[in-house]
Amino acid sequence: MSDNAYFKFTNSVIIAPLLAVITIWTVFWVELRFKINLNDYGIYPQRVSGLKGIIFSPFIHSSLEHLYNNTIPLAILTASLFYFYRGIALRVLLIGILISGLFTWAVGRPSYHIGASGVIYLLASFIFFKGIFTKHYRLVALSLIVVFIYGSMLWYIFPVEDGISWEGHLGGFLAGLLLAFILKTEVPPIKKYAWEEDDYDEEADAFLRQFDENGNFIELPPEEVIPEESVQITYHYKENKENNPSE
Repeated sequence: MSDNAYFKFTNSVIIAPLLAVITIWTVFWVELRFKINLNDYGIYPQRVSGLKGIIFSPFIHSSLEHLYNNTIPLAILTASLFYFYRGIALRVLLIGILISGLFTWAVGRPSYHIGASGVIYLLASFIFFKGIFTKHYRLVALSLIVVFIYGSMLWYIFPVEDGISWEGHLGGFLAGLLLAFILKTEVPPIKKYAWEEDDYDEEADAFLRQFDENGNFIELPPEEVIPEESVQITYHYKENKENNPSE
């Protein structure tokens, strides 16, 4: 598989993040429009009724600021997932949300845990570790970009601030790491240069022959130029006897 066949833009790169963003904003609008509170549909740890939050909690947000802070990273990371890992993107989302939700339910504090931040940590963790594991230069570059932009989020997998579900963040982070390790994806082979091949012959390389064993440049004598054989053209004139007055 070539790079062009693997890294290819598809409709899912636009549709998936757009659908995610529209959904969380629609749920928030419904809460405001009908003056209802859907926090009860969040994850409530160690309570059977709180298990439904594994599915519903990513769509529920407590405030406009909370919603806005999750919108941009959710859109960017979802688009990156579907562009660079489209073959396993849906599995990453579905299995990752399930794992991170169960983790939050198992170890979380007795409170409702809501918001898409767990999904964001899932995506950031998966994209970073998967790029490192594949060792493909494009995917490694993507990993470094994720670290550069979202590296500061790492602090929030610890209980550093009240009112933030660090358990959900930690669950998403661990789920992304686990899926990056166990989910396999086909990656285009890295192009090898001639000198990286096993059958490479240094003595046959025209460029290396210009250097001695110490790396000093050797000026090779100019190649003998064999002149092309000249072509002789012989003209034959035929006398026109009709116009000859002596006959």
